[in-house]
Amino acid sequence: MKKMMRRTLAAMAAGAILATAGPALAQGKVLKFVQNGNLTILDPIWTTAYVTRNHGYFIYDTLFASDENNVVKPQMVDKYDVSADKLTWTFTLRDGLEWHDGTPVTSEDCIASIKRWGARDAMGQKLMDFVKDYKAVDAKTFQMILKEPYGLVLDSLGKPSSQVPFMMPKKVAETDPFKQIDSQIGSGPFIYVNAESKPGEKHVYNKNPKYKPRAEPPSGLAGGKVVKVDRVEIIEMPDPQQQVNAIAAGEIDVIEQPPHDLIPILKKEKGVTLFNWNPLGHQFIYRFNWLQPPFNNPKIRQAALLTIRQEDYLKATVGEPEYYKVCTAAFICGTPNAFDAPGGLFVKPDFEKAKALLKEAGYDGTPIVLMQSTTLPVLTNVAPVTKALLEQGGFKVDMQSMDWQTLVTRRTNKGPVGQGGWNIFHTFSVAADILNPIATSYMVANGDKAWFGWPTDPEMEKLRDAYAKETDPAKGKALAKAVQDRALETAQYGWIGQWYGPGAMRSNVSGWLKAPVPVMWNVEKK
Repeated sequence: MKKMMRRTLAAMAAGAILATAGPALAQGKVLKFVQNGNLTILDPIWTTAYVTRNHGYFIYDTLFASDENNVVKPQMVDKYDVSADKLTWTFTLRDGLEWHDGTPVTSEDCIASIKRWGARDAMGQKLMDFVKDYKAVDAKTFQMILKEPYGLVLDSLGKPSSQVPFMMPKKVAETDPFKQIDSQIGSGPFIYVNAESKPGEKHVYNKNPKYKPRAEPPSGLAGGKVVKVDRVEIIEMPDPQQQVNAIAAGEIDVIEQPPHDLIPILKKEKGVTLFNWNPLGHQFIYRFNWLQPPFNNPKIRQAALLTIRQEDYLKATVGEPEYYKVCTAAFICGTPNAFDAPGGLFVKPDFEKAKALLKEAGYDGTPIVLMQSTTLPVLTNVAPVTKALLEQGGFKVDMQSMDWQTLVTRRTNKGPVGQGGWNIFHTFSVAADILNPIATSYMVANGDKAWFGWPTDPEMEKLRDAYAKETDPAKGKALAKAVQDRALETAQYGWIGQWYGPGAMRSNVSGWLKAPVPVMWNVEKK
């Protein structure tokens, strides 16, 4: 009886959101997908938010893509060539690529797209340091000419997650990288239906009938992007319990990231299957604002790191040990660049040493503004843990709660807290984003061009440059360790634990690919 009541309530609760889809909901060719947060920003170059990255994979395509083994493969590119001196890279596009408005994809489009992405993304910025010029050889062939050889060209163009080098029409890609685009025309496997989309309720994507997939089988984000449904609707349903009730009742088909405390309920549902779509997992971090007091003082940042106890975060947010790992390595435990932090850092706090550092640094007790996200379940409990640990270390903390999209917007503010600024916030990254010093945006330390928090550290940039140029794997690993050591020395940011979590899908749904991004091509609904 309770189960029946719960399902009835779920249907009623979801009804208001789903009603606008009408009779189409009864068709097996409509897939209803709930992401881990609401989608309000549609420019995947302007923000690193994962919901926006997901939107990008629906409507855009990439020159290269990473397969399920993290090997970079051609995607929009048919063939490529590197000159003997390794300075000229020549790319030729596949036949049949066209934008959603029917115009062909050209070399000029791709050059403009690379430039815009390269102005914002950490890995793109480093690539741009090596680029001397571009040349459109013809409509389908273009060249990237380097100042000196660079070993991460394909890794950069095939970057799997935020920010992804999505290709856009030239007139769109020429938008100022620090302003949002106003067009949703891509060349990808889905077309965004603006007229039927309403932020806060749903976003609608129709199958692109003119999209020509690659011939290879799909693997990760690479291979043939074969769409097997007519339509995908991203349903915006921020209440996690409502999500679970709705998938149990068959009102939605896929949940990207169910909260860990509700996974036991889903395991008992006969009509629901759990799927580990991102086996490499994720990492929690917190980010300091280097521009504003008190974290413009390195000793105060160091004091904060001394208060971290990863297990406190992991127990509060994930709970079950099968879904988390205490990991003091910046570049993900179990991967080639993983090195433990020294002296028990991040495992055993030293609150007395933190207090001594605060006193030495002249901390005046002004409360730090800690932004808490309340709409991403996996982040909701992180900020209260930070508040408690920092206060044990002698800080005063003003925790301000807000939805994730407000936080994402506010973190762009470089001003003082009295003018809408901030001191510290949390986020998480899929492991694929943080496997080395170049891909990890948190390690960039070039001031205004750096990721939110804007650290400036020329020594860190020298180390990252050396890593980018190094071709010997052993020397590369040593440089990755040097980068991590430098980040700890300056307290550039804090990494606070590694975690995993399955997605959920109805049992009549299949074909969800293992990748660092939840992609909806290859997914079939019977």
